Amino acid sequence: MFRRLKTDTLNWILIVGVILLIVEIFFNFGGAIIPAIFSSIMAYVGWKNFSKLWGKILLGIGLVILVFSILNLLVVRFLIIVVIVLFIMDYVDSKKKDLKPDLPSNVINNDRLIKVNPFFQNKLYGDQNTEDTVYQWRDVNIHGAFGDRMIDLSNTVLPNDTAVISIRHVMGNIEIYVPYDVEVSIHHSSVFGRAYIFGDYQEDLLNKSLLYQTENYDTTYPRVKIITSLFSGDIEVKRI
Repeated sequence: MFRRLKTDTLNWILIVGVILLIVEIFFNFGGAIIPAIFSSIMAYVGWKNFSKLWGKILLGIGLVILVFSILNLLVVRFLIIVVIVLFIMDYVDSKKKDLKPDLPSNVINNDRLIKVNPFFQNKLYGDQNTEDTVYQWRDVNIHGAFGDRMIDLSNTVLPNDTAVISIRHVMGNIEIYVPYDVEVSIHHSSVFGRAYIFGDYQEDLLNKSLLYQTENYDTTYPRVKIITSLFSGDIEVKRI
């Protein structure tokens, strides 16, 4: 359904959604946004302490409040209406005959694509970490909301090229362990948090961006390029 949307149509939906969000913030005194943020924090704290009774209770209350807060947002109501309309349009189109355009006879495509499953998927809640046993390396490109991320490169063989780790996250900590024979480039941005990069400690990263790279990064392989973005949380990159 969404794959058939033109890019311009999708952009207009996003623009209207952003406008409704701004209207709710400035003209409705935050509306349901503040309860949604507060309940998200409650749910996160409860999930981190799930082994305790009060953690289970806090998680349950936080999730209930979060669901109702999200459903009360103007932008969410708008998106629900959009989904319903698109579903109806998609159903109507499915009843029509599918006409496939003929490709020009002079177009030749000999490329063979192989689908590779990443070992990290985008995850809203929860921690993620690489396997404790040996695993095959695949570049990391993920985003998430709450939880910690840990990547240990000592259990894999990096290609004789540039490996890429890209993590965009809202709240949580990031730990990356790099072997001694691997060159590293690190570009980290944070609104709130701290950074510990190969022994260099940066405290109180208030809306700052950090850029490091090892001495031989530009000329030596294997090497890993780390790009991370956090709203609130700490990052630690160290040798192992």
